[in-house]
Amino acid sequence: MSRTAPQIVTFAEANRLQRSVRRLVSSGPGSWLATRVAHRIDAPVFRATRGRHTFSNLVSGLPVVLLATTGARSGVQRTSPVLGFPTAGGLAVIASNYGQPDHPAWCHNLRAHPEGMVSVGGRAQRFRAVEAQGEQRERIWREGLAIYPGWSVYERRAPNRRIAVFVLEPIEPEQP
Repeated sequence: MSRTAPQIVTFAEANRLQRSVRRLVSSGPGSWLATRVAHRIDAPVFRATRGRHTFSNLVSGLPVVLLATTGARSGVQRTSPVLGFPTAGGLAVIASNYGQPDHPAWCHNLRAHPEGMVSVGGRAQRFRAVEAQGEQRERIWREGLAIYPGWSVYERRAPNRRIAVFVLEPIEPEQP
């Protein structure tokens, strides 16, 4: 997935608007707004840019990817915009759910059905998700905080659960 990895703009490298949007989204009111509005705007922008951008990506500079998973109970394919960044072995995604008490639905989906598709920069790639543990999780968490420090706010807001971190390992197409 590295050849299609999203462009990474760390918090330190982000411009004033991007840093302001990142701070807003990590706040209580900003998180509330993002959970109810962002995904409704992201989808049409994603289609209009032929899969290269989402609204969230354009205004925040965050590496937003589209994650297609299979419903844990329903078996129905679901697509969610999530932050994804390159890490050793694939693409990392963090199941913060804006610091809500429960994991996002896509986290449950990946645990039940670890294979899916991720769209990055206009390209789709099959993956197998592996939940990071121990030192690997801590390393990815630190890498993520350099991009989006808001995850530390979400961690404090959700003390009843450990925020899951996944590595989406690419599944290469079968050779004929």
